[in-house]
Amino acid sequence: MRNTFAEALYKAATANPDVYVVVADISPAGSMGKFREQYPERFINVGVAEQSMIGISAGLALKGCQPFAYTIATFSLYRPFEMVRDDLCYQNLPVTVVGMGAGVIYSTLGGTHHTQEDIAIAGALPNMQIVSPCDPAEVALATAWCAQQKNGPVYLRLGKAGEPVFTDNAVDPWVFGKLRCIQRGSDVCILSHGIIMGMAMKLARQFEAAGKSVSIVSCHTLKPLDRAGIAEALKSHKHVVVVEEHAPHGGLASHTKQIAWDSRAQCRLDVFTLQDEFIHNYGSHEDLLGAHGLSYDRIAAGVGLS
Repeated sequence: MRNTFAEALYKAATANPDVYVVVADISPAGSMGKFREQYPERFINVGVAEQSMIGISAGLALKGCQPFAYTIATFSLYRPFEMVRDDLCYQNLPVTVVGMGAGVIYSTLGGTHHTQEDIAIAGALPNMQIVSPCDPAEVALATAWCAQQKNGPVYLRLGKAGEPVFTDNAVDPWVFGKLRCIQRGSDVCILSHGIIMGMAMKLARQFEAAGKSVSIVSCHTLKPLDRAGIAEALKSHKHVVVVEEHAPHGGLASHTKQIAWDSRAQCRLDVFTLQDEFIHNYGSHEDLLGAHGLSYDRIAAGVGLS
């Protein structure tokens, strides 16, 4: 996702001279290096000063530019939170705050680098929009949209590297603010976003092996959330499953539960999220997910597949 984002941003900047990148002491990867070399006046590295990154981005937006504030997710949103709230959201400026390596992808770096509650935090801010692509193809589409939108601030939640593509043959196109059906079925609907979509896909294949017809849905826009689309999924399937690499509060899972209650849904609803705690566990990304209870075996057992 990181390299795809850099390439998509380079293309957007080539087409639009108003696109700027403001980074906080992070090495430019892939085409981000090409961006820096070809458009040095539009690549600003503020160093270890994330508050300045957001403030400078706000100033650029006030001058009519289309800035991207880019660094590791915990440092793009948590450390400069006051500036995100007051400089960007209060003034409703079209700045894209890029959270790279969200969730617990930076598994070995500990809680300071684990972004497990970012959707809840960003979602509480008035005017903030949240986009969480499920694969590199959606990253390219989301980045192109961010580079031209004027609605207001966006939190763009990205993986890190090596994620496969799931949406090449998606039923629906990518449209901001709308659920995207990747595969349409009638018995089970799996809702997910971000790179944990890979686990959702694996789960779908096991449901199909058990004779179920499965819908797979990318909930790439988490704010504004497509509540009508989720209500329809709850209504039209006997079983709905949410798989999400985020804390249990304030993300897709909790919103889906609320929509199920409000719409008086009659389906079975299972949700799987990170735990509401800091997990003191050293290991790979998969190890951290497992320690949080998001292992594939635990999920499969929880939906009655093993």
